Amino acid sequence: MIVHIVMWRLKPDLDDKQDALKHIIGALESLPGTVPQIRSFEVGAPNLSTSPAGFDVALYSRFDSLEDLDAYRVHPAHQKVAELIQSLVSERAVVDYQA
Repeated sequence: MIVHIVMWRLKPDLDDKQDALKHIIGALESLPGTVPQIRSFEVGAPNLSTSPAGFDVALYSRFDSLEDLDAYRVHPAHQKVAELIQSLVSERAVVDYQA
């Protein structure tokens, strides 16, 4: 099992950060029904940390294999969501590991 974690920080100059979060989360939540390689998928806007080093959106997902993760990365639906997210975020952190 491959675990894929991504965290994003919104651009600081966004006019409506809540609207941006809603768009990002909605777009991400559309992927499990579209990309068959996804085994589990959780998205959230962390609200428990007050640290200035914290991120605004997090994704925790699982795949059966590295090949499935690679297929997810190049899937057209994922590419479309990635474009949206890139327009709204200033930073991204990614961790992939075998569980």
